[in-house]
Amino acid sequence: ETFEMLIRLAENYTRTLFCSAYRNMAAEATTHVQELFTDVGLFIFGTDISTEEFVNRFFDTLFPVVYNHVINPGVTDISLEYAECLRLARRDIRPFGNVPKKAIGQMGRSLLPSRTFLQALNLGIEVINTTDHLHFSKECSRALLRMQYCPHCQGLTLSKPCMGYCLNVIRGCLANMAEVDLHWRAYIQSLEELSGAMRGTYDVEHVLLNFHSVVNDALVQARINGPELSEQVNKRCGPPVRKPTQSPGCSFDQNNDNHGLKMFSRDSEETLANRRKEFIGHLRLYRAFYGSLADQLCGNELAAADGLPCWNGEDVVRSYTHRVVGSGVKAQSANPEVKVKGTDPVITQIIDKLKHVIQV
Repeated sequence: ETFEMLIRLAENYTRTLFCSAYRNMAAEATTHVQELFTDVGLFIFGTDISTEEFVNRFFDTLFPVVYNHVINPGVTDISLEYAECLRLARRDIRPFGNVPKKAIGQMGRSLLPSRTFLQALNLGIEVINTTDHLHFSKECSRALLRMQYCPHCQGLTLSKPCMGYCLNVIRGCLANMAEVDLHWRAYIQSLEELSGAMRGTYDVEHVLLNFHSVVNDALVQARINGPELSEQVNKRCGPPVRKPTQSPGCSFDQNNDNHGLKMFSRDSEETLANRRKEFIGHLRLYRAFYGSLADQLCGNELAAADGLPCWNGEDVVRSYTHRVVGSGVKAQSANPEVKVKGTDPVITQIIDKLKHVIQV
């Protein structure tokens, strides 16, 4: 939602530029501005399109409008065929100087990390949802039943399992979950690194909200080089062919989206960079979530405190005497309480996805 609001706001800034400074061509330019920011959104949210292509397309389609109203204004509009010739000639004639190239560089460098960031967040959601709905084996269910309810049959309703016994059962049940641990830690670290690299000149917020000034630079450049550009256009497309004028005025309501401005004012706490930082800060607390889940469950709620009589699966004893195994699938081969048959294919798939997104 924050990204969507940012894109909408950047589009409004750019449309406002035309409405306030280039009113006579605002209505035509607005369509092209809209198309550009639609492409920006599609790219950030994962569609396979090229930033270079859509930025170039924006300046290609803007050139006939600028020619018609700024470089060679007439009482009537240029014909559609003539506009098409101008559109095709823009990259050779270079009416906007170096500005499109600069815009392509800025867009590419700022949009790709944002796209990757959102891609990674979606995968994070998938990992959490998948591990949240894992099915436990019969061996695990049996071991849990024995640990939690068998003492009740002997009237021992208040006795809790011994810590070592609890760890063996829960680590056996969550062996597959623990396999995610290493990759989850690396995933959070790579998100932190990506978020850090998104600051500065190529911060997506900075680039998008300043795009209107890049467009303004392009229009100023075209105006300055007007006479020279007219000559080049005449050579390439011939003298302008005109048709009856249809250019409507500016119909854009500048107050339309002012509530959004508060959210992105530069001194506000609600900038995208701040939200990202806060989010990463929260996420960091869960870095060890998958590796320490069994320990947390036993330590916080399931097992008896040290030194108290406890249930070992058969009786109430002073302490648990079996070996306590570590976390993860391999460690379970020595687990006296739960048999684990190997890694769950669903977990293997999730790990592969995490490896891939970390690579990206």
